[in-house]
Amino acid sequence: MTTDQRVTLLVDYAVCCTRLGDVDKGINTLEQQHRKGETGLIYQTLGYLYVEKYDAANKPEFPPEEDTEAEETAVTEEPEATEEAAEESASGEAEPAQQPDQETAGEQTAPEAAADKKELSPREAWDAGVEKAEAFIKASLEYDDEDPICLDNMGQFLYRVKEDRAGAKEWFEKALAQKDSQIDTLYFLSRYDEEAGDNQAALAKLEKAVVGRFSPLNYCSKEAVEKEILRLKGVN
Repeated sequence: MTTDQRVTLLVDYAVCCTRLGDVDKGINTLEQQHRKGETGLIYQTLGYLYVEKYDAANKPEFPPEEDTEAEETAVTEEPEATEEAAEESASGEAEPAQQPDQETAGEQTAPEAAADKKELSPREAWDAGVEKAEAFIKASLEYDDEDPICLDNMGQFLYRVKEDRAGAKEWFEKALAQKDSQIDTLYFLSRYDEEAGDNQAALAKLEKAVVGRFSPLNYCSKEAVEKEILRLKGVN
C-alpha cells in the first residue's frame, strides 16, 4: 500500500466513524496520521471534522464554574506550636530547619505536581478544542491558501463554531472564487443572499448546488437543498 493509498483509507475510515456517531475516533485517526506528515487530504478532512465536533449547536450546557478563588488564595495555616516547641523556642535550642538534600532539591513539591496533573473542566476542554481546531484550519491555509475545501472549512468554522457570520462570508467568497460548484459554499452563501432580500440569487446558488455530487462530508444533504429551493419558490 502506498502512502497515498493509506491516507485515503484512513480518511474513509474516519468519515465512516463520524457518520456512525463517533467523531472523536475519526478525529483521533486523522490526528495520528497528520503527525506523520502533511497532506492536503488530511487538512481538508480533519479540518471539517473539527467543525463538525465543535459546531455551536453541539456545545453542551456547562455547569457554572465552581468558585475556586477561596481555595487558590487560602494560605495553609501553620499548626499551633506544641508546648515542647514553645519551650525550645524560648530556650533558643530549637533545631534549624532541615535543608533539602541534593537528591530531592530538584523534585516538584506536592502542590506543584498536583497542579501539573490538574484536569481541565468541561468548559476549558471545549475551549481548548476550539482553539486547536482554529489553529489547524489556519495551518491548512498556510499549506495551501487556494484549496477551496480548506477555505470553506474556515468559513464554516467561523459561521458554525464561532458564530461569526460576518467574518465567515469573506472565506466563503474566497472558496467560491476557487471552485464555483462547491455545494456547501453555495449553500452558505445563499443564506446571505436571502438575508439581504435577494431570493433570486439565493435560488440560483441552491439550484447549482443541488445538481452537484454530494458526499458524506457535505454539511447539507441533497434533500435539505431541495427543501430550501421549494421554500424559496413558495411551494409547500
